[in-house]
Amino acid sequence: MSFFPAPQIVETTVFTRLPEHFRKPRRTAWADGNRQGQLIDSFLEGPSFDRDGNLYVTDIPYGRIFRISPAGEWTLVCEYDGWPNGLKIHRDGRIFITDYKRGIMVLDAATGHIQPFLESAGSEGFKGVNDLVFAPNGDMYFTDQGQTGLQDPTGRVYKLDATGNLTCLLNTVPSPNGIVYDPKLNHLLIAVTRAQQIWRIPLGNGSIISKVGVFAQLHGGLGGPDGLALDAESNLYIAHTGFGSVWRLSRVGEPLQRIVSCEGISNTNLAFGGADGKTLFITESHTGSILQVRTPVPGLAMYSHS
Repeated sequence: MSFFPAPQIVETTVFTRLPEHFRKPRRTAWADGNRQGQLIDSFLEGPSFDRDGNLYVTDIPYGRIFRISPAGEWTLVCEYDGWPNGLKIHRDGRIFITDYKRGIMVLDAATGHIQPFLESAGSEGFKGVNDLVFAPNGDMYFTDQGQTGLQDPTGRVYKLDATGNLTCLLNTVPSPNGIVYDPKLNHLLIAVTRAQQIWRIPLGNGSIISKVGVFAQLHGGLGGPDGLALDAESNLYIAHTGFGSVWRLSRVGEPLQRIVSCEGISNTNLAFGGADGKTLFITESHTGSILQVRTPVPGLAMYSHS
């Protein structure tokens, strides 16, 4: 049953592609576990813009961090022994990365030096951290997905406050993936990939987490909701990997648009950029492309204030 008419369809275009000299398809341990052993040359994720308009993206299986200029030119910033996924830039310029193998990492973009920031919860290793977001006060929220799913609904959502205190908010999520924080509505929205859902976590009750619910239910497909982004009016953009689309939902969950990939179906994550903040950039990981589309409202500012 559908409660809404089909939303408006919007087409994307290609902004840039991973240059050929960075593409060397081969077998990797990450692809063995997550892409059925395919030979792949990259798997792009974690788009985030700095204040100069450069787009940073991660390449999970090869431990690479790239910087893409406003003109679409690629620079390798860092290559290391890890599986970097989500990436967000702190107000102070540090780049924080959720690394599946190593926890939370921090990168100095000027030098390319990367080092561990948070490797465990207590002394227990993470399942495999996936994505992160900063609140305006400097608190960090991140998802710990690992290989969880409907067969193992034990994925976790954490809060690392600005003073360094780590709290597990949820530990019953079947594949927590993308995460956004809305300062206007004071809630978190979580992409729950294997359940084809977006969960809402209301905040503001101190350490008590209650009334966690489903904000939106996707129809299904080969993947599920992956990366998330918010615009300045609290509309939610959902990268539906495995379906080649991005959904735009209103602040109350009404479908407004379906943004269709002009390349592959592996839309993994997204970020707002451009001079007016009204261009949405999308990582398409099957073809190693960055897609783009204009939006009616600029994106929500992503920098923390501490």
